[in-house]
Amino acid sequence: MHAAQLIVELALLGLTTGFLAGLLGIGGGMIMVPFITIMLTNRGAGESLAVKMAIATSMATIIFTSISSVRAHHKRGNVRWELVRGLAPGIVLGGAIASLGVFASLKGSWLALSFAAFVGFSATQMFLDKKPAPTRQVPGTSGLLGAGGVIGFLSGLVGAGGAFVSVPFMTWCNVAIHNAVATSAALGFPIAMANVAGYVISGIGLQNLPPYSFGYIWLPALGVIACCSVLTAPLGARAAQSLPVKQLKRVFASILYLLAAYMLYKVLTPTEN
Repeated sequence: MHAAQLIVELALLGLTTGFLAGLLGIGGGMIMVPFITIMLTNRGAGESLAVKMAIATSMATIIFTSISSVRAHHKRGNVRWELVRGLAPGIVLGGAIASLGVFASLKGSWLALSFAAFVGFSATQMFLDKKPAPTRQVPGTSGLLGAGGVIGFLSGLVGAGGAFVSVPFMTWCNVAIHNAVATSAALGFPIAMANVAGYVISGIGLQNLPPYSFGYIWLPALGVIACCSVLTAPLGARAAQSLPVKQLKRVFASILYLLAAYMLYKVLTPTEN
């Protein structure tokens, strides 16, 4: 009974996050992380370990949701592949630094506080539909490398697909919102691959891991969520195509506000170190 209930809960989580991945180019980490944390703590994992495993497992599911959603966006011609090529090297480097070293050792309170402030600021800019300077353009090779490094590093620390940074960055550079969302979905794949490798390596040999763990990755959650999320990601991508630009920006900003609120909650609520 407990196993069946867990599968149903994970399936619902996967269906929801898959749709969001297609709609907004996100991996759904802000939804997955709290729920997976609760599931793991209910099964005896310490809260600190549960949070780290939830972040790592959330990132692993992005490998699958990214593939599914980017195929749908690519069919509509919305992915800016030259931006993917420019940002990906920095993303891989930044993600490796975060997941191989900083993730396992860093205390999360100051990071979460500054991160919530940054996300809240980005969401406000997008919600108010701030127009970038008309002459502003995407930076050159070195600029994209640096931006990719920041996106990959932040993503690796919080288990997100990077859309919370990459979409505001691209719209700030006068990339159309539909192109920014689609390109962010494509960036989710190198972000996830780089960080998951780090999570596995840094988690191997840890004591008291739950059953069926691979480093920091919780395989039951990965399997069920990935299978379900790929079903709904194309539906989200189809919805994104039909939504007006301003409405899509406000939906995305609302999701960012939820993420910022969750991070603040984690800072203000005493937890195990």
